[in-house]
Amino acid sequence: MKLTQDQLASFERDGYLFFPKLFGEAEVNALTDEVPALYAQRRPENVREKTGDVVRTNFAAHMYSAPFARLARHPRMVEPVVQLFGEDVYMHQFKINGKQAFDGDVWQWHQDYGTWRADDLMPEARAMNVAIFLDEVNEFNGPLMFIPGSHKLGVLDAAHDTSTTSYPLWVISKETIEKLVGRGGIVAPKGPAGSMILFHGCLVHASTTNLSPWNRVSVYLSLCAVSNHIRRFKRPGYIAHRDFTPIKCLPDDCLLKHYDVPLPWKNGTPAEELQGALKAA
Repeated sequence: MKLTQDQLASFERDGYLFFPKLFGEAEVNALTDEVPALYAQRRPENVREKTGDVVRTNFAAHMYSAPFARLARHPRMVEPVVQLFGEDVYMHQFKINGKQAFDGDVWQWHQDYGTWRADDLMPEARAMNVAIFLDEVNEFNGPLMFIPGSHKLGVLDAAHDTSTTSYPLWVISKETIEKLVGRGGIVAPKGPAGSMILFHGCLVHASTTNLSPWNRVSVYLSLCAVSNHIRRFKRPGYIAHRDFTPIKCLPDDCLLKHYDVPLPWKNGTPAEELQGALKAA
């Protein structure tokens, strides 16, 4: 999938692109059918909410789940990022965010590249986020919110919040958010399951709690230019990947047909991926 000149200009201006219903119902079902079994596992890759036993984020499913391993190699997701960067990409992070009905907690205002730079020593903001809706996203179930154009400001000052939720995050102050919204406003792309968002690593974003009776589960993949790989292994390998091998795409029908994919963590997470280290080898 190639981006048009109009799409490239829109991305440069706003920092994101929205593709409603890019994946069909059968393709989405191939993924959603796998999620309950992933969330039920007592693996370190499942980060649960601060209260209760609800999964907040599942990391690295592409390393042990065949449907998500195929998604990680899907050309509709990979090719636009390669086009934007002009080089091959590797999977920096893969997560399934489970903003469950009634229990899905907030994600504070932040920039993903701020964390990648501070924690992983990623040299530049040459990593891109891709979000794929596995449920319908509406105004009630905690949609992702963006401040258009905020990616142009580079890395903003942030504080490390380790207490608000179960997942630590480098968050941006309320005063800064107020100024950014005053100049750029807020948008929240909404649409049916199978929709996809491509957004810049410096785009400021957040999402509210989900008090509705509808789940809002989405896959978030962070693709990094190979030459821009992380320099520090401070975080566990299932959160910030240490394999910088370029992604090789499968055919476009890879969610509907069987293709062999490696599942190296199927029988458990390797011990070396559970610990952080100071620097990359």
